[in-house]
Amino acid sequence: MTGIIILAAGASSRFGSPKQNLIYQGQTLLQRAVQTALTCLHCQKVIVVLGANEGVIRPNISDQMVHITYNTDWQEGMASSIRLGVTEMLRLEPRVTSIILMLCDQPFVDPFLLSQLTDKNEHSDCGIIASSYRDVVGAPALFDAKYFPELLQLKGQEGAKKIIEAHPDDTLTIPFPLGAIDIDTTDDLERLNQAG
Repeated sequence: MTGIIILAAGASSRFGSPKQNLIYQGQTLLQRAVQTALTCLHCQKVIVVLGANEGVIRPNISDQMVHITYNTDWQEGMASSIRLGVTEMLRLEPRVTSIILMLCDQPFVDPFLLSQLTDKNEHSDCGIIASSYRDVVGAPALFDAKYFPELLQLKGQEGAKKIIEAHPDDTLTIPFPLGAIDIDTTDDLERLNQAG
């Protein structure tokens, strides 16, 4: 079975306000990510990792069928959220065989892309299925259980990309051109709203 971890603990320092709560097409970015994860047919459990600004972000998703966990060490960087998410997933769903890591600032991730990740995982020998865009291989990305120990050993600002880069021969990529669009600045949001 596959679980999804949505990483949403960052402070949005470049943006200036919690980008998890930014509205795009009538929903916050985090609400969109949660809804996408919940509509992925092959994914049984969704965990959202919150950190900075938790008090103003949690109320917007507290009515969703997701497990929300608070990362007290969010200032360490993304690695702490990945470690916490994986630990929680294994606690709640010990039978989990793969985990998809999602970010909340990629508004064009959809259920079809997540289904592609799980589908490729089932029909290939590769232990990592990752999205590719603009010479980047990254999130959303699926990791087989054999990589859980490595995810749990990440430190500081390290993200899952470190593991992907360490295992190129065991990584299968899925083209996701729109993955290049993420929201880091107000200009990004403005361009997105104009396009959408």
